[in-house]
Amino acid sequence: MAGKFNYGGVDNPAWINDEDETNKQREQQQHHRHHGKVGPTLSSPRPLRIVDRAGSLSRIVQHKKLSPTSSSSVASSGGVTLDDDGDDPVVDFDDMLPHVGEFGPYQIALFFLTAPFCFFLAFSYFSQVFITLVDVHTCHIPQLNRSGLNITQKREISIPLVTNSVLGGPATYDSCTAYDVDYESVLRDGLRPNATWPTRPCSDGWDYDLEQIRYHSAVTENNWVCDEAGKVPLAQALFFCGSIVGGIVLGYVADRFGRIPALILCNLTGALAGIITAFSTTFGLFAFSRFLMGIAFDNSFTLMYILVLEYVGPTYRTLVANLSIALFYTAGTTVLPWIAWGISDWRMFSLATSIPMASVILAYWIVPESARWLLSQGQTERAISILKTFARINKKQVDESVYKKLKTATEEAMEASSKEPQQTVLDLLRTPRMRRNTILLTMLWVLVAVVYDGHARNTANLGLSVFLTFSVASVTELPADLVLVFFLDKWGRRILAFGSLLGASVFSLATLAVPNDQAVLTAVLAIIGRFCVNITFNIGLQYGAELIPTSVRAQGIAYVHIAGYVAAIVSPYIVDLARFSQFLPLTILGILALIGAIVGLMLPETLGAILPETIEDGENFGKDQSFWDFPCCQRQKEIEPDTVTASSGDSLPVVSAKDSNFIRAPSNRANALRTSIRGEAFRSSLLARQRQQRQLDPNDKSHKTNNPETIISSSSAPPPRPPID
Repeated sequence: MAGKFNYGGVDNPAWINDEDETNKQREQQQHHRHHGKVGPTLSSPRPLRIVDRAGSLSRIVQHKKLSPTSSSSVASSGGVTLDDDGDDPVVDFDDMLPHVGEFGPYQIALFFLTAPFCFFLAFSYFSQVFITLVDVHTCHIPQLNRSGLNITQKREISIPLVTNSVLGGPATYDSCTAYDVDYESVLRDGLRPNATWPTRPCSDGWDYDLEQIRYHSAVTENNWVCDEAGKVPLAQALFFCGSIVGGIVLGYVADRFGRIPALILCNLTGALAGIITAFSTTFGLFAFSRFLMGIAFDNSFTLMYILVLEYVGPTYRTLVANLSIALFYTAGTTVLPWIAWGISDWRMFSLATSIPMASVILAYWIVPESARWLLSQGQTERAISILKTFARINKKQVDESVYKKLKTATEEAMEASSKEPQQTVLDLLRTPRMRRNTILLTMLWVLVAVVYDGHARNTANLGLSVFLTFSVASVTELPADLVLVFFLDKWGRRILAFGSLLGASVFSLATLAVPNDQAVLTAVLAIIGRFCVNITFNIGLQYGAELIPTSVRAQGIAYVHIAGYVAAIVSPYIVDLARFSQFLPLTILGILALIGAIVGLMLPETLGAILPETIEDGENFGKDQSFWDFPCCQRQKEIEPDTVTASSGDSLPVVSAKDSNFIRAPSNRANALRTSIRGEAFRSSLLARQRQQRQLDPNDKSHKTNNPETIISSSSAPPPRPPID
């Protein structure tokens, strides 16, 4: 049975939630205007629970029984119905959260516990930038050691000036050749270099400028320059190879043995990798350590991030998801260069940024195991024990019958899941439109991954202090997240993906027009380009969760991410092209961003549309859209409540909507919940299949009282909103 449930794992940052789950029995979901019902077609808004300020199911008729007639009407109208005892039905894990506390002291503590893991993510991802720094370097000339000349004077008489043949640039001292002459004669006769002097490769080592980088790095210590300059991008490429292996292996560990064991193993691997890096004396050992660090990268934070989001109520997930990234990850990337600057020793820096990862062992006693995973494994009693701990710390009183309902629902869901046919990621390529969207989505993510990583690493080539430029560029993570919070659910995915990537392209290519002596202006344009691609990075993460059908969403997201890791292998080599011309990296990144902008424009819009559940849904998704359908350019239409009558004579509101490709919720009900990792959208519900199975079973009448869903638009779960009166 364990193999049947893979929701919520390291490779499943997708929306598999009760808000996303729609009735698969299409013939029972046609548009009945006389009941105010809107069927879940691809052009209508998706189903969503009506929630009150606490995020729980709205008790529209409190402590009142509906008559059989009205109850049936409400059920047929998609309205909210109650259990016989008048309480909210508990059909999945999210229904439990209002009972044990959606954002109480325990969840707040878990939120702050994501901070060290955000730092671990930043340190594991970008530490090699400061371990392998290199500045201006020229051949060492032993004959000039006792000349009394400073390094600039030595270079004037021993090193030829060269001009980059690609895209031009200022003349600089050649890093890999020197004049092959008798320097005693040169000094004695006061000779000046000329183009007729013979040259030779460096044979006695190099002289390194440390004015900008302050300390000897792994590169300067081991002379990984000139003929051996390819070792640095190779080590970074192996890092991304490790990320691929880590995603697969740790994903299996997380689903087989639990989230906490996988989290601990991942971070201990990162700590070990940093220690090996610090004590490496050969390139082989150094490369192996970077491969190990790649295994820890991403998962060192993602596992904790997803686990915390599982325990936070739907109405607070926007806050938790965005703040954890915007505050803690931004802080980690911003402070990282100054740790390197302060320590000024690459080996000690490696130890300082990796050994703290070993503190994750404390998570075994501090962080609760994922209750969703426990439920999926049939460990219901342990999951309930954790929920009771939440209730106790959050000072909530929960009746034992609530836990009993959860246990019963879990058993039914597991039984239903075992009977469902299994689909694979290959099914995404079997039908033409789904294949087209999958290829375009993969291309978008591949291009965004390369451009993002390239911009982050190219800060060392901007001609200014790498510590300052990297720190300033990292700060752009915060406003990029804020842009998405305010505009993603208003303007839509396509226009923001297109606009932000186009901006990244324009500002990157604009550096070609900057004079050689304007390093500050070049850095400003590059940092603005980084800000633009930060926006697209978060959009790309969410786009996959919305376009890939629920039935293969976990596998599809994993496939897209792995494709991104594979593509990111080339980004260190793009950055390394700065050895030939400082303009080359940003030029190539700008062209790739432009291609990505065009690809993003070819994808269908997902804002205001029902997310696909099956491969068939995915094939039909977006057929009713034209190329010029942009939510930001269309008149917003609000949902209007209709009513049915309860047995008490009170009016029971049922949400309906007018026909529109992009229908918006009323403004007083706020924007949709959006979560991101590194902005990643994640909502998971292990037991959503239970309702689907009931709805598919014509002999099961329980769905008539356990389907508390109405229809509303947008792309994700709701923020707090007032109850419907």
